[in-house]
Amino acid sequence: MKILTYDFTVQYIPGLQNTMPDYLSRSPVGDPEDDPDEYTHTASKETQTEFEILQMDSATIAAVQTRAAKRREAITNDTTDNNQTIPDTLHEENRITSISLDQLKNAQYNDTYAKRILDNIKKYKQYTIKDDLLMRRIKPLVPYVPTGELRQTILKIYHDSAANGAHFGRNKTLHKIKTRYFWPSMYKDIDNYIKSCIPCAQHNPRRQKTPGALRPIKPPEGVWQLVSMDYHGPISPTSQRGNKYIITLTDVLSKFVIAKAVRDNSAQTAVRFLKDDVITKFGTPRCILTDNGTHFTSSLMNELIKQIGATHLYSTPYHPQTNGQIERYNSTMDAKIAALSNLRKTNWDDQLAFVTFDYNTSIHSSTKKIPFEMMYGRTPVLPFDTQDTNVTLSHDPEYLNKLKNYLSSLNGMARKNIITTQDKYKQRYDSNRIDPSYKIGDLVLVKALNLRHKFDLRYEGPFRIIKELTPKTYIVQHIKKLTLTRQVTTDVLLPIFERFN
Repeated sequence: MKILTYDFTVQYIPGLQNTMPDYLSRSPVGDPEDDPDEYTHTASKETQTEFEILQMDSATIAAVQTRAAKRREAITNDTTDNNQTIPDTLHEENRITSISLDQLKNAQYNDTYAKRILDNIKKYKQYTIKDDLLMRRIKPLVPYVPTGELRQTILKIYHDSAANGAHFGRNKTLHKIKTRYFWPSMYKDIDNYIKSCIPCAQHNPRRQKTPGALRPIKPPEGVWQLVSMDYHGPISPTSQRGNKYIITLTDVLSKFVIAKAVRDNSAQTAVRFLKDDVITKFGTPRCILTDNGTHFTSSLMNELIKQIGATHLYSTPYHPQTNGQIERYNSTMDAKIAALSNLRKTNWDDQLAFVTFDYNTSIHSSTKKIPFEMMYGRTPVLPFDTQDTNVTLSHDPEYLNKLKNYLSSLNGMARKNIITTQDKYKQRYDSNRIDPSYKIGDLVLVKALNLRHKFDLRYEGPFRIIKELTPKTYIVQHIKKLTLTRQVTTDVLLPIFERFN
């Protein structure tokens, strides 16, 4: 049916001379909209020599280009003649359009509450008028959004859309909207909207407290001094591009995240990610925290860490809480990617960049800052933000010093907020929990790692504590199999005297 739209004559071209590929042999089966005939094909100098280009059949080239031109003209005419079908198509694809200032003005002029304020603006000190638009007096000035469809559109943009919302929670969505728009019932509307969001309810994990006292890691003094890195996966199903894993790196202070979809979880991939996506773009971190996987403990990784002069820290084996920040992001990322992906979940790697960007441009609950701003020293501009058409170019000789002072103040406030948040979390986390301590020689049982059946032993042992690494981490040795030793934490230990009382 594709060929029937063309006026053509069949002409045989030997394979060696067929430098202009035909449609059937180059049809993108998985994505029929990406039609090679929609573009003018040009020979690449890297793949064709000058002699081969001269040997090409000029008549064939002209025929192909003529067919492509006719096809483009037909599509243009169809689009022009069927303008009425475009809104239906957009509606079917559930696309979200941005809000213009003219829409806001028209809505305000048709809104009773806004008209009452506009007619008596002097009585309402919390409002002002700018460019014929009713604005709320906050920093910065934000337009008032009347009751109606515009509020729903804003909620969709900053919660449902891939580039602006990614189905994040109430606080992140609220911060984005209130810095750009205002209406009186904003808090209640956002809360109700997110609570009623079906994708969020379907994909967000239900979390419960884990046993053991909380001992948080103190935040570093500055950005890029301590980062966490981890593999996430294997992810099922495999994406259309063949990606099975996500490798992620997070800055512990700013909470800035770098994530990339990859095909495997090898040491070579981890080293390539560090060089190409981290070090050459953001600089060398001082300390890198990873788990004890072979892809991170390999000689190849150790050689790279040695060359860049960084310190490699390892988490406690089988204790993901040590690297809890990145584990927490992985859990959040799964829910958001699942909510944005197609029905078969085969395009999850396409959504990864959106989710990571949205995470970095959202206010963080611990630092009370935006990771993007802490990393780059400027407020992020989101795709649906309204920008001034006039660009002002100016030179400030003190800009560098001002930027350094600004970033330093951000780091200080973020660190203070992290410590305050950690104290609150610890107080709540440790409430009604025991915090056991052990001595050298104590006998304990160790929680089994991989239960295969319902009736497998949940605790193994007995083990004897032979060394204390930290108040929460110990080395234990099996009392019969003396070669069997483990590094464990108190949350997987069970004192034998309690077990048999």
